[in-house]
Amino acid sequence: MKTIVFAGTSIGLEEAGKLSGATIHGPVKRGDVTQSVKQGYDLIGIIDGIFFHRAAVGHREILEALRKNVTIVGGCSMGALRASEMDRHGMIGVGKIYEWYRDGVIEDDDEVAVATNPDTYESISAPFVNIRCTFLSAKDEGIISSPQEAFLLDIAKATHYSLRSYYGIIKSARDRGILDENTAACLIDFCRDTEVDIKRKDALTVLSRIKELNL
Repeated sequence: MKTIVFAGTSIGLEEAGKLSGATIHGPVKRGDVTQSVKQGYDLIGIIDGIFFHRAAVGHREILEALRKNVTIVGGCSMGALRASEMDRHGMIGVGKIYEWYRDGVIEDDDEVAVATNPDTYESISAPFVNIRCTFLSAKDEGIISSPQEAFLLDIAKATHYSLRSYYGIIKSARDRGILDENTAACLIDFCRDTEVDIKRKDALTVLSRIKELNL
């Protein structure tokens, strides 16, 4: 199958290419799926995509591609969003984030949104789904309590997606007296060293499914 994958933020372009053996393109935007179909691609993987500041990949263009028997696999970020909306029409959704959107565990687009370096597509803010998983892991490790975890998530949610960082969230919690100095320092170290990068895990799941479909 002639295959293209849209990535670059949740996983680097070079790594995505090596793991999938596909043509790799930067984050998908409106019109890219239509153009890919015109270029003869019959397997499309959507991991990362453009939101908010430019038109996102459209539902109609995905539906039109599916009607032409193009296989589309989505997960991780924009891929998870669109797959949760288009799986009933035949789009293949994979990964935890897709399942969370599909099952209504999460709903907002800003759960996966990040600010990026426009030249490299690299993320320069922390995605909320990663923040959720990392603070849950910190709670499980006994670093923070359940009420502290809830307060931290409230702070993160109230912060614009482009400004979210572990340091900023934890500093705000410390300044408000939610965390003491020692707990804040331990939590910063934990987030730096053992962040739960659920977006990367799901990106790898998309690439694995793409590779399976090409066997």
